[in-house]
Amino acid sequence: MPLHSNNKNNGLWQFKEAKRPTRVERFILLILVITGIISILRFADWWFRKDHIGNALLYILLSLAFWYSIWRLILYWINYLGIKKPERRLPPPGMSVAIFTTSSPGEPLSMFEKTLEACAGITYPHTTYLLDDTQDPAFKEVAERYGAVWLELVGLPGAKAGKINRALELTDEDFILVLDPDHVPFPEFLDHTLGYFTDEKIGFVQVSQAYYNQYRSFTARGAAEQTYNFYGPTQMSLYGYGCSVAIGANCTFRKKALQSIGGHGIGLAEDLITAIRLHAAGWKSVYNPVIISRGLVPEDFGSFCKQQLKWARGVFEVAFMELPKLFRKLTVWQNLSYFTIGTYYLTGVTQFIFTIIPFLFFFTGVLPARMEFADFVIYGAPVMLCAIAIYLYVQRWLCDRNTEPGLHWRGMILKFACWPVFLTGFLLAIVNAELPYIPTAKKAVVGYTTPFIGPLVAQVLFFIAVVFSVLTYRRFFMPESELTISAERTWGMIFFAFLAFIMASGGVYAALEARKMKSEEPWSDVTLKVK
Repeated sequence: MPLHSNNKNNGLWQFKEAKRPTRVERFILLILVITGIISILRFADWWFRKDHIGNALLYILLSLAFWYSIWRLILYWINYLGIKKPERRLPPPGMSVAIFTTSSPGEPLSMFEKTLEACAGITYPHTTYLLDDTQDPAFKEVAERYGAVWLELVGLPGAKAGKINRALELTDEDFILVLDPDHVPFPEFLDHTLGYFTDEKIGFVQVSQAYYNQYRSFTARGAAEQTYNFYGPTQMSLYGYGCSVAIGANCTFRKKALQSIGGHGIGLAEDLITAIRLHAAGWKSVYNPVIISRGLVPEDFGSFCKQQLKWARGVFEVAFMELPKLFRKLTVWQNLSYFTIGTYYLTGVTQFIFTIIPFLFFFTGVLPARMEFADFVIYGAPVMLCAIAIYLYVQRWLCDRNTEPGLHWRGMILKFACWPVFLTGFLLAIVNAELPYIPTAKKAVVGYTTPFIGPLVAQVLFFIAVVFSVLTYRRFFMPESELTISAERTWGMIFFAFLAFIMASGGVYAALEARKMKSEEPWSDVTLKVK
């Protein structure tokens, strides 16, 4: 049978799966979550004391931003308590299966050669369709070379989703695997998805997304790190609560289910729209935490920002428009999980608030809260320690326990460095501005400097200038009697501003890294051998 291998990272091309949680592991997790919630209640009792209010407006603003983040943390913890892995179900013979992969103008032909060759090697009988709007005859030639059916679908509204919906009308298969063209599937792919459709209520089966180019840059590694826990314990837990979500790639749908909701959802977050509509229509979903393909993450910061802006605008559309319409048709946890996902990118707003508050203090002396920094550390440290302990503990359910565990600090830096991107997505959603659907770059865009680096550079330089000015004033001009009184609050604010400075500096580094990268085709290192 075909065997996927890679000259540099051969281990990535082996089948991987998350382990099944045991009762003992669940019990330990429960104890950790209870401990974490107790630490948060203790912290909240200290935070919301009347004598802690400084400037009332800023205190409310800071509290909303801070406790919104804590509330999301609690939801993640409670979600983990539902962790579950489906029992393996082998597919019966004779199922009618199609694989849809789409091509768009500008995407590299050589990438499709690798993907279509891999699709041809999938062992379960199927038909692969290339949904093409490039108007390039070479794409038809490649499709036919590897036994795929070429469908020319030009000028359809709805981008990728529009092509999928048109292909649904032109094909007869009962089950559709939507595979992004940058993903190279393993031969056993369909063996790990189709069996679950023996339950007539299952509308879609999602598997993990994993990557083979995450080692090529700081940005690629950070982008991959942001997905590890999601495709491991987070999605497994959503499945346990009956609300695992569909992602844009590696998702197999029942055609009848898609037809029942009028086809694949259209939008910048079309996968999330499709999932919420299927759940609202009564269809169930399965998340199988297996790695049976490898794809690409953005390698340069500019491409990553474009991807994140598209997603930010898209998920806000779900939160503001799609969820309210379907609220009554979803379960409590489905509503809660979709709302949590749909408001993920509010991080841009909260991070902006955390960034400006220290500088407001430096320039005006106004404090949002009258809290001793030492007390903040005493009451906040247990929450942080519990959060780290739970984050590391649930990594026993990562899909690839050899390469994915860790603190994922690069992913954290990228997340907070993207606050201008997320904030822009939020503002675009507020005014209902349209964004074009642009496929994510499949290889590094060398030398490209994203406009989103501007706010980060300004933040870094502003921090340096302000802190230098503050320290100079305190050293040479501030009366000695005021130094001791103001020391703790000043150093506390410098500390909080410094955290944001580190994150912004990481973003600047990631953006500048593109200047020295080589624009290579990652898939050229991937070989498909026959064993």
